[in-house]
Amino acid sequence: MLEKTGKNQRRVLAAVLSAALLISGCGATGGNSKMSNVTQMQKLNSKFEVSDDIPDYNTTYEIFLSSFYDSDGDGIGDLKGVTEKLDYINDGDPKITDDLGCNAIWLTPVCPSPSYHKYDITDYEDIDSSFGTLDDYKEFVEECHKRGIKVIFDMVMNHTSSEHPWFKEAVDYLKNLPDGKEPSADDCKYYGYYNFTTEEDSGYSKVPGTKYYYEARFWSGMPDLNLDNPDVQEEFKNIAKFWQDIGVDGFRMDAALYYYTGQDSKNIDTLKWFDEAVKANNPTAYVVAEVWTDQNTYAKYYASGINSIFDFAFAAQKGVIAKVARGSKPASYFAKTVAGGEKLYKENATAEATDDNVGFLDAPFYTNHDSDRSAGYYSGDNIEAQTKMAEGLNLLMSGNAYLYYGEELGMKGSGKDENKRGPMMWTSYNYEPLDDSKSGAAEDDSDADKTGMCKGPKDMETFKQIYPGLDVQEKDASSIYEYCREAIKLRNAFPVISRGKNTNVESGNDNVGILQKTDESGKYSPVYILINNSAEAQDVDLSKLTDAKDPKLSAVLLTGTDEVTEKDGKVSLPAYGIAVYTY
Repeated sequence: MLEKTGKNQRRVLAAVLSAALLISGCGATGGNSKMSNVTQMQKLNSKFEVSDDIPDYNTTYEIFLSSFYDSDGDGIGDLKGVTEKLDYINDGDPKITDDLGCNAIWLTPVCPSPSYHKYDITDYEDIDSSFGTLDDYKEFVEECHKRGIKVIFDMVMNHTSSEHPWFKEAVDYLKNLPDGKEPSADDCKYYGYYNFTTEEDSGYSKVPGTKYYYEARFWSGMPDLNLDNPDVQEEFKNIAKFWQDIGVDGFRMDAALYYYTGQDSKNIDTLKWFDEAVKANNPTAYVVAEVWTDQNTYAKYYASGINSIFDFAFAAQKGVIAKVARGSKPASYFAKTVAGGEKLYKENATAEATDDNVGFLDAPFYTNHDSDRSAGYYSGDNIEAQTKMAEGLNLLMSGNAYLYYGEELGMKGSGKDENKRGPMMWTSYNYEPLDDSKSGAAEDDSDADKTGMCKGPKDMETFKQIYPGLDVQEKDASSIYEYCREAIKLRNAFPVISRGKNTNVESGNDNVGILQKTDESGKYSPVYILINNSAEAQDVDLSKLTDAKDPKLSAVLLTGTDEVTEKDGKVSLPAYGIAVYTY
């Protein structure tokens, strides 16, 4: 259900925000303060009151479970571990802002699987023993709900493991088929669960000892399912209900582009029947799909009626966010592409927001378990500032913004997939800063407190982190962690940031992008977001905020010590600075 902030509460919030900024020397008067703006942001976080009515699926935290937190000392992250660390993600009290403030969690697959990543499942209604038990999962869901956290289950519907009983029975059937007899699903129903053929083709693997091949687009250990088969559809309807009965709130649909390779319309139809099935069980269920392709193509998938599709155009090293943070595209480009993308998605979307449906929501993300981590995207003197700004851009986009675990710390990890899924850096034992003047690394790894630290994937390469772990960053007002917390708190304080309509406003300065966020229903107060992606301060005439008779500087995201100031009707944004104006 979409929740909202009352008008009086919003007015009080805006006043508190503005007063806190003025008290800390970051107001529109241009006054100088000896205190750094980063510290002012920290003070702002402690002073303003986050709304009690934060929209569901406002910010989602993605966790690669085996690398997050180890509760039993075996080096593998587990369900009890993530439950133990829920208060780090959201402690359930919006008035206490020393947590991240995310209100949904997406765990990568938790079901039994022979692989470390668990995307090849052998049993869809159980928990992999390395993660714990089904009771541990139930406890995790219950504890999430106590804190107002929604739980998103990673549904792998494109393929199973080759070790799944369905596939093993189908293969045994083919191996024992008498010569000259044609295989039939009437004799073995699981034969009809997969796509078998006698023709060798790209994307197919051989069934050993037979003349048959099976579709396996990713690799031979992941045989593709025949989603045309009504029995397979019924299996997944039942699987979804199984997890919904446990309390799962939504589903992340893996590899939806490959349900039928090269057949977008059939993929869309598949998402449609799944979406209808889960919402028949729970009208408030949320469904987001991975459709890893170009923007114009994945926009069409909104016709399925699902709530969200991951916004790949903005993600990873070659996406819009990184290009803008790097400066290869101007800040004005960010504002234009955000507004343009939203228009494109809405033209295709069919899901409407009601009291029983969260409706259409973009799913912006910056990195995930399949992409290089952002610490390696930048070079030069402004690496940390650009890393921070990029996180801010992601977290100020409308929709349900996704944050990959460890990105709030600027974790490093690139190259092979295992490197992208390394252990969450709760401590700084594996830290080697780029700047020798910075401290924080343990002098001797053996002396570091490694409680809860995971080993990471078996084949992960050895490398040092360039930013310290949480133990250091949570005490540093200028850290990436504090910047990300502030960005999420703004998202939680101003519901229009995640739920508002985006309008690009011409700033007259390419280095400054202006997004106006408005809510046509009038539920949420509007804001202007001003973004400077250059290494120097930039001025903008406040008259550009044409709908604001009396714009008030109400929040900032800053990467350095310089202030946002106003003089003679102009606002000056410091390097890589972001300002939020209310009116």
